[in-house]
Amino acid sequence: MSWDGPTALDRQQILRDTRSVAMVGASANPARASNFVATYLLSSTDFDVYFVNPNATEILGKPVYPSLAELPVVPDLVDVFRRPEDLPSVLDATIEAGARTFWLQFGLYDEELARRGEEAGLTVVMDRCLKVEHARFHGGLHLAGFNTGVISAKRR
Repeated sequence: MSWDGPTALDRQQILRDTRSVAMVGASANPARASNFVATYLLSSTDFDVYFVNPNATEILGKPVYPSLAELPVVPDLVDVFRRPEDLPSVLDATIEAGARTFWLQFGLYDEELARRGEEAGLTVVMDRCLKVEHARFHGGLHLAGFNTGVISAKRR
């Protein structure tokens, strides 16, 4: 039996219920996907965004925390930008932190890990971009100059 994960409507509700996002593996390098997603999320008024990276002190003008355990809040959602081999330890830290959702970005998919997260009470989303999903469910809002890729039905 394969793992399906939350439906589109479920993901929309997850985002509605989320107030704080911890980005594990956030990077100060603007060429990295995590930096692009971070810039987008910071431009949204929907979330308080916290960065986790033991090798950085500041990203996009915000403080960076060395671990989920050192955040000043319990994040609702942990958005992960790490290598596949790092995911089990990030899942453990997410469970210990008390987050509700474990969200893995594009290219990160591990059914066994998802099942382990769900058994621990987490909602698990895999192989989906938080920025793309947020834009999708918010009508393609153009936040901070981002073109979200929503295609208009109008023809010229």
